[in-house]
Amino acid sequence: MEATKPTKGAGGRRGGDRKRSETKSSKAGLQFPVGRINRYLKKGRYAQRTGAGAPVYLAAVLEYLAAEVLELAGNAARDNKKTRINPRHLCLAVRNDEELGKLLQGVTIASGGVLPNINPILLPKKTNTTGEKTTDPKSPKKG
Repeated sequence: MEATKPTKGAGGRRGGDRKRSETKSSKAGLQFPVGRINRYLKKGRYAQRTGAGAPVYLAAVLEYLAAEVLELAGNAARDNKKTRINPRHLCLAVRNDEELGKLLQGVTIASGGVLPNINPILLPKKTNTTGEKTTDPKSPKKG
């Protein structure tokens, strides 16, 4: 007798080698979820129709911004001899970067604190080596 091939059930729809599904994020080479952002764009009703490239572009932008902030915050944490990023490091990273500071100027980071800053007027005046105080050229001389 000849060995017969096992038949696939349900007309070949379920059996056999299945092609592994690939996410839109992996197709785009991103870590942020393209499908989820697409769902939020549709559910938020920002427009009647959404293009196929819109969630990919938005995911790429969000991923870039997150990576930028995390890199700067990691540098701030390392400068403070810490291995863990906390809100203070995020605040220092954002406020010290000109472009991120402009983007997030109206944002308050909880437990972030403020940038260390002393107004130059409040600092003590410098003295010469002879012990005489230097006079400010803008101030009127008494005489």
